[in-house]
Amino acid sequence: MTLVSSERLYTGRIINLDRDTVQFPNQSSGQLEMIRHPGASAVVPFLDEPRAPDPRIYLIRQFRHAANGYIWEIPAGRLDPGETPATCAQRELEEEIGMTADVLARLTSIYTTPGFTDEKIHLYMAHELKKGSHRHEADEFMEVHTRRWSEAMNMIRSGEILDGKTLVALMFIQGFRR
Repeated sequence: MTLVSSERLYTGRIINLDRDTVQFPNQSSGQLEMIRHPGASAVVPFLDEPRAPDPRIYLIRQFRHAANGYIWEIPAGRLDPGETPATCAQRELEEEIGMTADVLARLTSIYTTPGFTDEKIHLYMAHELKKGSHRHEADEFMEVHTRRWSEAMNMIRSGEILDGKTLVALMFIQGFRR
């Protein structure tokens, strides 16, 4: 697919909206509305060694307007200009749960919804945590909870965890790191 032209329709605090004219692989062309996002990082924080039989992790129960209530998530946030994904993951870990990590390991990166946004989230796991300081933003309403790995897996199985980045990160760890 080739970008022919792009028109900015909206510039916001977090996202921008463009109308792109593109040439598709079959040489036809069309217009697509695209939400532009700077990208983000998310991190699964382990209180214990990740390969322990049933380690503890931190999960956040956060209010999300789009979900019309509270949902379970891992710490995450958007990349600041010029910030690396790993630095963003460390920053969000401290801001949202008040911890820093001596060990941060990259898991994978995912596109959240490539049908209409270029948002890419970089997923990490962290352990060897140390106390830092919370710095929640004004629009963040969250509670930090400790859960055993087995509890988190049961929360996925029961449909209690609905957030995509959290599901992918936890299942990636379950499938490839544990």
